[in-house]
Amino acid sequence: MSDEKTTPSEEEKKPTETSSEQNQNSSQESNSSNEKETNDGIEKAMLAESEAVAEGKKKDPDMPEGASEEDIAEKEAKDEEKKKSASEKDVKEDTKKSDGDEDEGEDEEEIESSDDEEADEHDEEEESKDYSTFSKKQLIAEFKNLLQNKPVQKIKNDVDEIRNEFNNQFQELQDQKKEEFLAEGGNIIDFHFTTPLKKEFNSLYFDYKEKRNNYYKSLKKDLHANLKKREELIEELKGLLNAEENINSTYNHFKDIQERWHTAGPIPRDKYNLTWNTYRHHVENFYDFLHLNREFRDLDFKHNLEQKIRLITRAEELAQEKNMNKAFRELQMLHKMWKEDVGPVAKEYRDEVWEKFSAATKIIHDKRSEYLKEQEKEYEANVGKKEELISQIQQYAESTKDNHHAWQNAIKKVQELRDQFFALGRVPRSENKRIWNAFKDATRTFNRTKNAFYKNQKKQQYENLEKKRELVKIAEENRDSDDFDAVTPLMKKIQSDWKKIGHVPRKHSDKLWKQFKAACNNYFDRLHAKQDKAKEGEKENLQEKEAFLETLSNLELSGDHDKDLALLKEKISEWKKMGRVPYKKRDIEKTFNKKLDELFSKLDVGKKEAELIKFDNKLNTLANREDERKLKNEHFFISKKIEETKGEIRQLENNLGFFQHVDDDNPLVKEVHKNIARHKEQLEVWKAKLKKIKSVRDV
Repeated sequence: MSDEKTTPSEEEKKPTETSSEQNQNSSQESNSSNEKETNDGIEKAMLAESEAVAEGKKKDPDMPEGASEEDIAEKEAKDEEKKKSASEKDVKEDTKKSDGDEDEGEDEEEIESSDDEEADEHDEEEESKDYSTFSKKQLIAEFKNLLQNKPVQKIKNDVDEIRNEFNNQFQELQDQKKEEFLAEGGNIIDFHFTTPLKKEFNSLYFDYKEKRNNYYKSLKKDLHANLKKREELIEELKGLLNAEENINSTYNHFKDIQERWHTAGPIPRDKYNLTWNTYRHHVENFYDFLHLNREFRDLDFKHNLEQKIRLITRAEELAQEKNMNKAFRELQMLHKMWKEDVGPVAKEYRDEVWEKFSAATKIIHDKRSEYLKEQEKEYEANVGKKEELISQIQQYAESTKDNHHAWQNAIKKVQELRDQFFALGRVPRSENKRIWNAFKDATRTFNRTKNAFYKNQKKQQYENLEKKRELVKIAEENRDSDDFDAVTPLMKKIQSDWKKIGHVPRKHSDKLWKQFKAACNNYFDRLHAKQDKAKEGEKENLQEKEAFLETLSNLELSGDHDKDLALLKEKISEWKKMGRVPYKKRDIEKTFNKKLDELFSKLDVGKKEAELIKFDNKLNTLANREDERKLKNEHFFISKKIEETKGEIRQLENNLGFFQHVDDDNPLVKEVHKNIARHKEQLEVWKAKLKKIKSVRDV
């Protein structure tokens, strides 16, 4: 219920007592013919008065008592704006017919029930959803959810938003397909494009329109049936004045009409005031003109007075309610009950009870007005904050660099900005539409720019795919070549080119890489085999190292740490001097390192020192092989381990913060300290290894 129902009309507040009394005396003194003429004259006067109200010639009965000229002017402006909006809406509905085939058929005219609560301009609104971030599948899922779980008459705004976003996304896809179709030589006349999702959406939209139209058809039918029922009750009420029955029967008949009136149901809103004023007039006419037994009349007046006093008491209590919106809504219900459910009171009390009720109403209106002013101040502060967030979203749309990492970061940041936008709360109603549209435009622009980037990336990936396929072709053509001097540089070059080309579509990536790797490995395995065969000296080195391993297996340590350590270093030096072994026998280095591990475990050698001694041997092996790729991989591996170890140390040190009020003797604290010390020791080993490999690679 809105302000327009919170105050009974002037006719109820101030019945024309003199006229009523004169008419009553006249009815007592005249015959039935004159009585009929009198009643007809009153009916005509009542109809003229109702028409004047309907045409706006009298004071608007829906305006609150004591409304200022500014209030009246504001209401008239709002009514005019509603008419304008309705007109614009009709035009939009007509133009929508060309937007898509899901819009076939005419919309059933919306009709409002007299029981519907009108939206007050300060009522809380449900926060709108930003559908610009939804995919087509998500939009369809949301559409289904609305149809299944919400009243069809409540979802129009959401459905319009969903439909606009779906059609925008589909139009982009359709334009892309049209461009591809024309690029392949197609004729625009022959182009037709749809998708299963589009068909599903059209079907949903058809169901929605059918369900919505059926709802309004049924509502219209019910409201008009109720209107007819109420008009018949009015006619029946008018007939009581000429009823030929005793006073008791007439009174009981009147109470029955009242009961049926209260249960007759809602009617069209635009018929409400006229119908109610007509009914009220004839109720008062019944009380004032019928030769009614005063006992019945006074009993009715007393009952009505008691009910109105209860309504006044409740209205006065509402002035203490802290939730002004709740108080205002209940006040509207009290006014509806005052107007519709409670009959008139004795004339001597009418002014008094109405003034008390109006005074209580004014208190609540004044308190709510102050509350709304304070609320508007809070909302006003959100305007600038939301504009700043919108500006930041626009900046990400305009300035994000054209690379995947930058866009992934931008997507994350924009989502954070969107969350902040919704968390801020409301803005003044006058700014709401502008801010919301600006936010949607900024978000939509960002998404379109992002989609355009990834669309271009996809195109680039397919270009990369063709380039890599060409490299695979070269590798497979030369995989069995025996011209090693000419082909080896070529194979190394295509490996280098492969790394520079960039990403390809994921579905092709693994298969293409396996093809390329197999061809390259086949060639280089053959190259290494030839080199192994050509270098007989490596075989001799292998035999020598195998014999050396035998002696190492039988090596007995003396127990003197320094002598044993010197002995092991000497053995390592001897191993290095033996030179390279055939490529396929390179695992002998692992066997040697395993033997060294066994010997070092028998010595009391620091972990760092043992690790570095073994690492020296490993580096020497890689350097002798002139295997730059493996040296580079080892370099990368060590650098990565250093960063991981630092991270683990930071995490452990952060964990100590949870134990700042715990003694150092606590087992958990001691364990954390022990872990930190162990990681720091390992970090020193990794750093020493990094230094050594840098010296070998000369970087």
